[in-house]
Amino acid sequence: MAEVLVYVDHVDGSVRKPTLELLTLARRIGEPVAVALGPGAESTAPALAEHGAVKVLTADAAEFADYLVVPKVDALQVAYESVSPAAVLVPSSAEGKEIAARLAVRIGSGIITDAIDLEAGDEGPVATQSVFAAAFTTKSRVSKGTPVITVKPNSAPVEAAPAAGTVEALSVSFSERSTGTKVVSRTPRESTGRPELTEAAIVVSGGRGVNGAENFAVIEALADSLGAAVGASRAAVDAGWYPHSNQVGQTGKSVSPQLYIASGISGAIQHRAGMQTSKTIVAVNKDAEAPIFELADYGVVGDLFEVVPQLTEEVKSRKG
Repeated sequence: MAEVLVYVDHVDGSVRKPTLELLTLARRIGEPVAVALGPGAESTAPALAEHGAVKVLTADAAEFADYLVVPKVDALQVAYESVSPAAVLVPSSAEGKEIAARLAVRIGSGIITDAIDLEAGDEGPVATQSVFAAAFTTKSRVSKGTPVITVKPNSAPVEAAPAAGTVEALSVSFSERSTGTKVVSRTPRESTGRPELTEAAIVVSGGRGVNGAENFAVIEALADSLGAAVGASRAAVDAGWYPHSNQVGQTGKSVSPQLYIASGISGAIQHRAGMQTSKTIVAVNKDAEAPIFELADYGVVGDLFEVVPQLTEEVKSRKG
């Protein structure tokens, strides 16, 4: 069976959920070979093996931390040349898409970004994408070279499938371009205790109907009861009620959780483009004609300040 390279997104050896999802997709089209780079790379092996990686290629060097993405592209190219895979899968983060694009240029291959599903085809892997502001779903395949595909978080389940996970060191010679852009400082992001927005299985978002920054406490309470991330519409963000880093939409972040709860959000196309691929959508809005109800799987016509607190209490009581 052909091998499939999977780029590992990890933090000091702790593998992030989107990578485990990639391993599920990789097993549909071949045998996953994971590529883990940077501090803690070898520590990723047990988790990767548990989820199907037959081999784990690792490399650690100061260049991975001290410079931007080029050293990682150098390493992934070395892995590609040593494995000759049927495809290369990369998480669809901002960094992941840049790594994928640079690799595709180097190896002369086509690239597909933001896939939401992947299946084997007679002429190579077939990727499903949500396009044109999520108005259409397409199936695509790369017609030249080895497919390089980035996949959105929450596009596949995390499934245990124990494999050998043999660790092999990757010998990387960095190109002159790898030291062109140096990282001069880092500022840790303050932790809210909530999941990362783009990776969360559940997202609770508030919009114009929240009517003020202080009222986002209602949205946060529901999110915390569900173990969810908090999102916001562009209207709420532009009004200064919630940070721009939490904006969901075409000009914000694109999410694809198992459950998306939209409270006080009308459902303008800009917002829909960022959350339309959510598996289940619940809308709470006092306007029965709001466009969000056209998209929702379940809708509640009512005042969010009455509905959302009741939902929060119900969740807490069921958990308790």
